[in-house]
Amino acid sequence: MDEVERSPEYRLVAGLLRSLRRDLTDDAFAYRPLAPVSTDLPLIRWLPGRLREKARWTPHALVLAAAALVVLIGLVSGDGYYLGPVLAGLLPALPVVLTLTRPIGAWWLSVIAAPVTAVVAYSPYDRWPWTATTFVGHLTVMVVVACRTKPRIAVWMWLLTLAEGFVMSFLAGTGYSGDMVGPFAVVSAFALLLVTVVHTRRTAKQEITAQRSVTEVERERRTTLEERTTIARELHDVVAHHMSVVAIQAEAAPYRVENPPPELEQAFVTIRENAVAALTELRRILGVVRAEDYEAPDAPQPTLADLDALLANVREAGPTVEKTVTGFVRELPQGVELSAYRIIQEALSNVLRHAPGAEARVELSYVLGGLGLRIVNGMPKGLVKPSPGAGHGIKGMRERVAMLGGEMTNGPVPGAGYQVTVFIPLPGLGAESDPESDPESDPESMPETASASASAPRSAAGAGSAAGSGSGAATGEASASSATPADGAEDTEGRKG
Repeated sequence: MDEVERSPEYRLVAGLLRSLRRDLTDDAFAYRPLAPVSTDLPLIRWLPGRLREKARWTPHALVLAAAALVVLIGLVSGDGYYLGPVLAGLLPALPVVLTLTRPIGAWWLSVIAAPVTAVVAYSPYDRWPWTATTFVGHLTVMVVVACRTKPRIAVWMWLLTLAEGFVMSFLAGTGYSGDMVGPFAVVSAFALLLVTVVHTRRTAKQEITAQRSVTEVERERRTTLEERTTIARELHDVVAHHMSVVAIQAEAAPYRVENPPPELEQAFVTIRENAVAALTELRRILGVVRAEDYEAPDAPQPTLADLDALLANVREAGPTVEKTVTGFVRELPQGVELSAYRIIQEALSNVLRHAPGAEARVELSYVLGGLGLRIVNGMPKGLVKPSPGAGHGIKGMRERVAMLGGEMTNGPVPGAGYQVTVFIPLPGLGAESDPESDPESDPESMPETASASASAPRSAAGAGSAAGSGSGAATGEASASSATPADGAEDTEGRKG
């Protein structure tokens, strides 16, 4: 008969038999040693070091103690003569010991040992097929196997054990009224039910812990990807603006010089082509990380000039925030301004999240070699609530600092809360911090060296950075003003000539 035509009852019984074969017969005597328990258990982790290591073997000791108890019961209550009491204790004790290495095989041996022990011990029929030793021994085997396997196996063991009891009672002539079948069925049912509940709860707890770990890893990866995507978009806005300024100035430069040599025209054409090609590649790469529903922000990207508004917003949330600025304040490249703003914003967000009510201080240091930041907060004055996403903001700050080639340190301050310190280097801008040393202030010094003549494009780039944070009209004005130093340099060279 085809399997499709078989009745549902037949398929149900066939499925149960296959399940029974997989659970209790396939690899029944496979080697499965009982592993020691973890030292993190509540009753073990408080013990001293050497004693804690020995306490890991507590389950093994309990199983061996149960086997010894079975042997002792056999010696005390054995009904046979000569070796009968010894065998009545040893035969049920061997499967108990075997549960340490081969649990399913130990249960089968215990099933066989029950009637054999009853015959050897010359037990009266009113205790057939479980004597005192086989009652304790078989119950111990079932409990240990249930602890080490699936709950379904516990059900199979209980049903087959009861079937054995009824069959042995019937063969012994007592019918289905064997005195030990009923008590053993009740006691074993309660024991296995308790073990199954504890085992199921422990398994569910392990699965929840593993799922939480996976969820935390996925959340961390997603947060990191989102932060990197944000950095990529902001980097595109900064670099695209500067490359656009380079392309426009390279195209307009030949028209500002009378009768430029062909080599100079070709050089500017090459510069413009490379700038346009770089913009094209940059937009193509950004398309990989940009979400389909992402829309470019209408508002300009924030800079350090917007820091006062950020601090005012934080003060409205409760804490007192002070700002200290040292050094000669100057406009920095837009990427540095944006990253510095974001770092301060994230650090203050961490203060609100992890140190509610604490006073904070923001320090900006404009030095010759770059920009220094320090955000420090005091001790929290309110209740610190748990934050599941903690730690991702620090990673984002580190990625921003690493992108700019800077250095960052963070950590608790003894007795003063927490601090974040950042240094962002600005190569080639050291002279701009001093107005008296600016080459643009002295036109006569500009054509003397190649480095002085190269300062004009840097000044143009600085003007372009300021234009990137404004509107479209401001961008055009900045582009026009950024070409002024170059014109001044060329006029100076003409007078020199």
